[in-house]
Amino acid sequence: MLESFLAALALQAGYNAALVAVGAGLLGIAAGAGGTFLFLRKRALVSDAVAHATLPGVALAFIVMVALGGDGRSLPGLLIGSAVTAGIGLVLVEWIARRTRLAEDAAIGAVLSVFFGFGIVLLTVIQTLSSGRQAGLESFLLGSTAGMLYQDAVVIAAGGALTLAVLVLLRRPMTLVSFDPDWAAASGVNVRAVDLAMMGLVMAVTVIGLKLVGLVLIVALLIIPAVTARFWTERTDAVVAIAGALGGVSGYVGAALSASAPQLPTGPIIVLVAFGLFVLSLLFAPIRGVAAAAWRHRRFQLDVHRRQGLLALARGEPIFDRLTLKVLAHDGLIRPDRVATDAGAAQAAKVLRDEKRWEVARSIHRDEAVSGRYDGLTAIESVLTRDEIAELDRRLGPPAAVEGAG
Repeated sequence: MLESFLAALALQAGYNAALVAVGAGLLGIAAGAGGTFLFLRKRALVSDAVAHATLPGVALAFIVMVALGGDGRSLPGLLIGSAVTAGIGLVLVEWIARRTRLAEDAAIGAVLSVFFGFGIVLLTVIQTLSSGRQAGLESFLLGSTAGMLYQDAVVIAAGGALTLAVLVLLRRPMTLVSFDPDWAAASGVNVRAVDLAMMGLVMAVTVIGLKLVGLVLIVALLIIPAVTARFWTERTDAVVAIAGALGGVSGYVGAALSASAPQLPTGPIIVLVAFGLFVLSLLFAPIRGVAAAAWRHRRFQLDVHRRQGLLALARGEPIFDRLTLKVLAHDGLIRPDRVATDAGAAQAAKVLRDEKRWEVARSIHRDEAVSGRYDGLTAIESVLTRDEIAELDRRLGPPAAVEGAG
């Protein structure tokens, strides 16, 4: 299986498999980047409503195409039908939220349940038709590349590329609206139009991804890469870029895994790859990861013990805390007999003098602008200017006098 997986990654597992992998990668990039704006706008559940609203469109499109004598399984026709009902569902969510007293989450729940229920009823009806028993429309629930034709893969790849291009063009106004819609409106941005464009892009990604990921799991591909990217950076542009990259990797690697093991469904594999990247980021991302947070907490704890130990040395107080003694000994600030070294004595005197400086600074300024910057660990030189420190030292007097007073 490893050899076939590596062959699929290298696009050597067959023409259609390669096209599906490329299409899944492009779809993942568009889904990750587009879902970021939805995530930042705090409208992640809207994608759920849009996804479930596509099901009746798929069923109705099949019925119409069969009634007209065509192939009911034509992917372009099914995608058009799903886009129509998804658009209707999106408009209904916005109308209910704007024109009634219902909150947006209530509107989403109503549209999601009604449309999805209607779609299941239509699928049941289709299965009773002589032409519908082998339709395979259930693959749109969880996604499947089995039996995908060349033109189907082309539609998915082209649709993903086009959606990504539109996303790049609209990224600036969508960023403004995502963070501060009031300021964006004051700046002349049509917030409602941008919101609709954002929802339209999400709808496009949802419709294009139906065959690969399925309407149940496409929401995960829209949201998981954006949430994962948030662990790595604080900058909006970087979040969008990282989310797009993570979505692309998830789609490409998931499609390659599915191609190397045909019994594995494509959609769930893509989502599981995205979830794996999420778990790795949750644990090891340097900005907001669990390991980084634990390391920062440990560093803060050690800094607190170091400072308290140095203050105790400066004041001639005994030290009983084992961690404090361990930190001071590790840094070469005390000898085995717990007597301060020359470096320890110098640092202890500096810490005590800074403590006195902060007391004088607070008494002079008497506002939170100064006192709020003091955490006991921040170097005074990084907060006050040299002239301000010199004035504090003038008021304090010689260091020896201060140390004696402490």
